[in-house]
Amino acid sequence: MKEQEEFMREAIRLSIEKMRAGFGGPFGAVIVRNGEIIARGFNNVLASNDPTAHAEVDAIRKACQALGTFQLTDCDLYTSCEPCPMCLGAIYWARPRKVYYGNTKSDAARIGFDDYFIYEELDKPLANRQIPMVQLLHEEALAGFKAWEQHENKNAY
Repeated sequence: MKEQEEFMREAIRLSIEKMRAGFGGPFGAVIVRNGEIIARGFNNVLASNDPTAHAEVDAIRKACQALGTFQLTDCDLYTSCEPCPMCLGAIYWARPRKVYYGNTKSDAARIGFDDYFIYEELDKPLANRQIPMVQLLHEEALAGFKAWEQHENKNAY
């Protein structure tokens, strides 16, 4: 457990250091493979003007780039806070073995990072969401999916 605590401390350190430097909110993450940190990520939303630049997403992108893969099946992710819905989706797509987190989503909500409304939105019919979802050109859009089905060299993920 000592090793896991050191990795979590690095995620926490990044969350504080990068927040104080003005990059974004107090969130940090590291990805570990075979007992070694292969990527460090931090919230970079404010510095990059990118609302998707969360710590976990940043770390996943860097780890995948470093390893030359789109899946992190032999890696663990350490994050200073329980992942938001967007990061959780990215984590499931990256498929790490395990996620360790420090703060909870309730802790984040108490300091102004409340994602509860997103969970509520997911349960609503598409047309009733705060940002309405309107389907257009379904038949034409299916052409891309049909092409994928017929693609000889597809790499399923």
